[in-house]
Amino acid sequence: MFQYLSNSDQMQAEERRHRLELYLQRVEFASLEELAQQVGASTSTVRRDLSLLEAGGTLRRTHGGARLTNPRSDEFTFSARDTHQLAEKEAIGRACAEWIHPHQSVIIDAGTTAYHAARHLEDKSLQIITNSLPVANLFASANRLEVVVSGGVIYPRLGVLVGPLAVEAFSRIHADVAIMSAGGITLEGITNSHGLLIDIQRAMIHAAQKVVFCLDHTKLGRQSVSPLCELDLIDAIVTDSAAPADLVAALRARGLEVIVAPPTPSAGADAKLALSRD
Repeated sequence: MFQYLSNSDQMQAEERRHRLELYLQRVEFASLEELAQQVGASTSTVRRDLSLLEAGGTLRRTHGGARLTNPRSDEFTFSARDTHQLAEKEAIGRACAEWIHPHQSVIIDAGTTAYHAARHLEDKSLQIITNSLPVANLFASANRLEVVVSGGVIYPRLGVLVGPLAVEAFSRIHADVAIMSAGGITLEGITNSHGLLIDIQRAMIHAAQKVVFCLDHTKLGRQSVSPLCELDLIDAIVTDSAAPADLVAALRARGLEVIVAPPTPSAGADAKLALSRD
């Protein structure tokens, strides 16, 4: 049986696919459920739309979602993001590492600031669980650490494993601590930019006994695209000395431990040298 579409139905379908394209151009990759929510359609409808867009070369379908074929900028790539606030991230990483005790099991997410914390953990004989390819590569030859890498679909630009397999991996484990990054924090909670990352991060939060977010001062008072969690689900924030004092005080008043890392003048040079060796 042939299915005929009226002009109005055809226009709605074209508009829906256009909106899907625009959303993916903004976030680069998304889950099927996230895309369906964005356009107000069923997942089966969006799945058919994605097949048509993939045939046109706009995007590539992945397990559980889709990603843009030719992103227009390097804004979200790991290497590009890791050039922002480099000295602050290194100071935060050092301070966060001091918060971790030897022989703990530690989840490390795919954020660049969390990566800088990872750089200072090798001598603590930890078990590391991560979905970050840069973190896994960092510890590839480390004899004093046990490294567990989640499953999932490789998203090369971000250096991260995403999708249902990655979520399931973190849903099945328990860890002492989770070291995480995000797009922003306000008194309303933590936010981040990608739905697929948020699904995994929520699984990480539930898997860890304690949760610490490493956020440079540009993330404090900022709201990103999507809510990740409320403040009562986290234990500590590690930030840098440029963090706004009023927000730091307000977060402490909410019961959070806020660690303000002292500035390290040579941090930027040390970090660039270390990254060049990785």
